[in-house]
Amino acid sequence: MTSGEHLEHSDQPLDVLDARLLLLLTDEPRLGVLECSRRLGVARGTVQARLDRLVGRGVLTGFPPALDLAAMGYSLTAFAVLEIAQGRRQEVSNGLAAINEVCEVHATTGQGDLFVRMVARSNADLQRVIDEMVDVPGVERLSTSIALSTPVPPRVRPLLERIT
Repeated sequence: MTSGEHLEHSDQPLDVLDARLLLLLTDEPRLGVLECSRRLGVARGTVQARLDRLVGRGVLTGFPPALDLAAMGYSLTAFAVLEIAQGRRQEVSNGLAAINEVCEVHATTGQGDLFVRMVARSNADLQRVIDEMVDVPGVERLSTSIALSTPVPPRVRPLLERIT
């Protein structure tokens, strides 16, 4: 299941136990169900049922490892706003997904049609990635910005802490 797919949609908010469980797994994603139940002071079955419900609702989409892309050799992060030919969003999205250095693509409102996060090993490598993106059929214009730093990395903790 990808982050864009959900088995069941619900407007039901998370409760305190859901938030505490998700905070625990955010801090220590390798914890097992039994250890989570011990730390939360609830039955193992309760933790498993909560996890199953969170997965079913599409709140919890997986447990991928946190990777430092710079440590993997991708020291440059950039963002691009793409203007695309009308009616070609899926085709362009598929073309962008075929470029390994494209990490995320979001369909947006406002300036441009797609917002892309990409990585590269150097400025020359970024030029290669940009050239590949421009070559995707349906891409009409592209504007790129290089990230100089990440003062606020991707996070969910404040949203979960608000609940607890």
